[in-house]
Amino acid sequence: MRITGTFLDEITFDIPSANWGPAEWAADFDAMQAVGIDTVILIRSGFKDRMTFESRVLPKFQPMRPAYLDLVDLFLTQAERCGMTFYFGTYDSYHHWHTDPELEVRINMELADEVMARYGHRQAFGGWYITQEAVAFDERLMVIYEKLARHLKALKNVPTLISPLMLKEVTPAAAHPNPEMLAPDALAGVGGFNDLAGYERNWDAAFHRFSQYIDAVAFQDGYVAMTELPEYLEIDRRLARKHGIESWSNVESFERGMPLNFLPIDWRNLRYKIEAATTAGCDKLITFEFSHFMSPNSMWPSARNLYNRYKEWIVARASRP
Repeated sequence: MRITGTFLDEITFDIPSANWGPAEWAADFDAMQAVGIDTVILIRSGFKDRMTFESRVLPKFQPMRPAYLDLVDLFLTQAERCGMTFYFGTYDSYHHWHTDPELEVRINMELADEVMARYGHRQAFGGWYITQEAVAFDERLMVIYEKLARHLKALKNVPTLISPLMLKEVTPAAAHPNPEMLAPDALAGVGGFNDLAGYERNWDAAFHRFSQYIDAVAFQDGYVAMTELPEYLEIDRRLARKHGIESWSNVESFERGMPLNFLPIDWRNLRYKIEAATTAGCDKLITFEFSHFMSPNSMWPSARNLYNRYKEWIVARASRP
């Protein structure tokens, strides 16, 4: 298998901006196409007070900064030019979905209505991505996944994707990225686990809850040790098959274990993770994310080298009898 999808990190929450315009993005879509990427996923359409297009909905809920450039239109245009499928990512308030999931759903429903009126007819628009990332069974997230995914599918019945964290151990407090935001009783319903059996039980319950509305799950693969990854991937694939969901793998193309966070991954580590996901039987491999960490156009020289190593590898494999 090869990586056939990538997230598009449009407003760079935790990695540096590349400061690209339309020409640079067009060149990067060409580079993606050259290595077989057929799916691009907008990781979020807005975050806190930032947005990817001049939405009329989001400023109703909080002050927003101007978008300046319509990145949704830009990405759709490039996806259409390159024959790719575009997944639209939802808005992340970074607050309400932890404390008031119903409000997070309301904001995103209104935003989705606006998006459909504006972009729903576009040829490349082929999927939804719910950007809120689960770390374990969490009643708040189940509410968002169920209610929001149902609304999205009613607007346009195309596949819906989520990308949870693959964690080895979760306690109720650790199941929330910002526990200090919560009232004392707000962690009720968060499932904990500290071993493989608990991990499987926890996600079995979660898959059971959202399987009617979510079509594909792509666990982020950078949160467990490399030597343990095959076991977790096998569990993820087995649960996905059980509940009728596609098992994707988010093969992260950055290093989590370095003293400096979010630099391009060592090629040997990326290859190991690709081969592990292939052996586990995953349906599709995507990455976070091509443009920063794998692109020949990246600001990081090691990303350009990674692109060359990856391209050499897939060409060599394709030439085998």
